[in-house]
Amino acid sequence: MLQHTFARTAATLTTFALSANAVAEEVVENPYGLSALWAQGDVVAKATLLILVIMSMGSWYVIFTKLAEQSRVMRYAQTAQSNFWNAGDVRQGTDGLEVDSPFRFIAEKGLESAGKHTGLLGSINFNDWVTMSIQRAMNNVQSRMQDGLAVLATVGSTAPFVGLFGTVWGIYNALVKIGMSGQASIDKVAGPVGESLIMTAIGLAVAVPAVLGYNWLVRRNKVAMEEVHAFGADLHAVLLGSAESGSAQK
Repeated sequence: MLQHTFARTAATLTTFALSANAVAEEVVENPYGLSALWAQGDVVAKATLLILVIMSMGSWYVIFTKLAEQSRVMRYAQTAQSNFWNAGDVRQGTDGLEVDSPFRFIAEKGLESAGKHTGLLGSINFNDWVTMSIQRAMNNVQSRMQDGLAVLATVGSTAPFVGLFGTVWGIYNALVKIGMSGQASIDKVAGPVGESLIMTAIGLAVAVPAVLGYNWLVRRNKVAMEEVHAFGADLHAVLLGSAESGSAQK
């Protein structure tokens, strides 16, 4: 009885192993997958696939780098909020900020404008001159924070069409091969057409993260720029107050 049980168990395991091997062989030898698409595709199909891969890599690079940059800006905002306004004057507060901080850049531009209100620039109202200088600095910061977002917008808007082009080209080649062979059976049509439709799926897979990343980063940029504009407005008021105090003392 025990030997009979062992025999049945061994037979079951053997059957299971054979089934698993058959499934593995079926997966490996799938003629309609990405490997078949690359192996059977012509130069145009391979170039289209490479373009989609490059677009995907570029969009993910922009997403991660901009996310890190925005995190640094928010950290710089916290440092400016806690250290800058507790300094004795604007110069000391500026020196206490990080060298690559956008808030230090704005503060230095404000100090520079306050110190250069001479000559022809002296004919401009001091309030207007400081306002313009700080606004230019904030616009410069905003422009730098928007770097790379155009890449995401371009990928999100063009990747589906690039994938669609690959699909159209693949279906065209598939129909040409079917017409030349004179066989229109389902196995002859399903393979080439299915491989072509993979291009559309890849295009959507590239475009969706780019669009979502763009919207997310734009929202985070808005939050960061609110901190920058608040700092610029407060700095403008401090510089005007300091100038008025200096004039009153004279």
